[in-house]
Amino acid sequence: MKTMLVLNVPPVLEEDLVDYLLGHPDIDGFTSFAAAGHGAAGSALSIAEQVTGRRKRVQFEIIMASDRVDQVTDNLAVEVGPDIVYWHIPITGLGRS
Repeated sequence: MKTMLVLNVPPVLEEDLVDYLLGHPDIDGFTSFAAAGHGAAGSALSIAEQVTGRRKRVQFEIIMASDRVDQVTDNLAVEVGPDIVYWHIPITGLGRS
């Protein structure tokens, strides 16, 4: 069974997370893109974030074996840093054309 693991991180952790993911044996590849977080869950917003109503984030999407997700997420805070939000979603179809 495949899962899409989604990691949402502050921009300051982007390069460290890229290095972590590229070196992880359970990950074959991933996609990343700029994202905006809305809401203050987890930490206080800066003045600029309060004015704009959003926080800059970087989101990563990884298709991987469901039974390997814990091996990737268990040490994220130690290996990469704090304020990483993640979730995973079962993949019901996957292909290339």
